[in-house]
Amino acid sequence: MSLPLQSSAFITCALTGSGDSTGVSNKVPVTPEQIAASAIEAAEAGAAVVHVHVRDPETGKGSRRPELFRETVERIRDSKVDVVINLTTGMGGDLVLGGVDAPLPPADAGTDMASVTERLQHVAELKPEICTLDAGTMNFAAGGDYIMVNTPGMVRAMAQGIRELGVKPEVEIFDTGDLVLLNELVKEGLIDDPAMIQLCMGIPYGAPNDVLTLQSMINNLPAGAVYSMFSIGRFQLPYAALAPLVGANVRVGLEDNVYLSKGVLASNGDLVGRAKTLLEAMNVRLMSPAEVRDTLGLVKHG
Repeated sequence: MSLPLQSSAFITCALTGSGDSTGVSNKVPVTPEQIAASAIEAAEAGAAVVHVHVRDPETGKGSRRPELFRETVERIRDSKVDVVINLTTGMGGDLVLGGVDAPLPPADAGTDMASVTERLQHVAELKPEICTLDAGTMNFAAGGDYIMVNTPGMVRAMAQGIRELGVKPEVEIFDTGDLVLLNELVKEGLIDDPAMIQLCMGIPYGAPNDVLTLQSMINNLPAGAVYSMFSIGRFQLPYAALAPLVGANVRVGLEDNVYLSKGVLASNGDLVGRAKTLLEAMNVRLMSPAEVRDTLGLVKHG
């Protein structure tokens, strides 16, 4: 079987995430000003898409406060740097059970279960070109009682809400079972062609960091899907090189990995620049934001 080598691909930079990476690296952006500046840096380094979480400026922890998204997005747009904006909707599905002997009621610390309207509030207000849509429920924290909750009913309702807003969902696939629901959403007309997919590899209790598993997931994507992929930690940059060999686009960024090499902390611009070098060395041309919009049928707002 010949490899479906991509002649062109785009880079998404996942800027900050919501995990405890701020405790590892002081280069992880926290405030809206820092996150926006990091988005601009990533775009200037070659990223066509920036994936945006926000954090509480006081604590550094992940947040879904609309005013933080608003300030971050406005700063990016006001910069006049052309980049496709992709906002997370992952926050608001966090369930921390009370422990093995008394799972209910859930623990107050860490539990944040929100309605569809609440999870899409910043998307409705800011109208990014893209927002994420997590396609499944999974155990997320190694050894703990945290569950990332996305029931089929919730995912369908969010997909419908995103479609009505005129925003493109990037469907986040964390494991093989998520593909079942993804293909159902496509058949039901809740995801418009071409489906935009992110294959999330190597996350504990999700799809393992395994090339055969990756290829199996690719084999079960909807026809005509435009897909990116990533792995976490030290596998991030090798997966950037692997992506065009399996027909995928690339995601890098401090959400998934904070190192450029062993012991060397990276900025988002560093990670995008390294991915750009890898792709161009393979004669893979980087797509511009305008080309990404044209490929995916995106509507630029703001």
